[in-house]
Amino acid sequence: MSSPMPIATSGLSEHQAALLDFEKSWWALAGSKESEIRERFDISPTRYYQLINALIDSPDALAHDPLLVKRLRRMRETRQKERTARRLGVNLHA
Repeated sequence: MSSPMPIATSGLSEHQAALLDFEKSWWALAGSKESEIRERFDISPTRYYQLINALIDSPDALAHDPLLVKRLRRMRETRQKERTARRLGVNLHA
């Protein structure tokens, strides 16, 4: 008989769930976020943000942690609007 496979509570892999869980609680850690990303996940901070950005579009990520995913989506949307405004020379905060 083969050993049972780990059952995820959502459709996320363990790695994806770990990324989301880290993003939710990194601020409470002693080290810098960038050094923690390198140490925990063995990837660059740039790659980490690419993975998180793609992950928050996933319905499984939303099911895993709706508050976090919605907050990250709002933050991304705000950054996109600010970038677009800068390109167009518009001051959003006037």
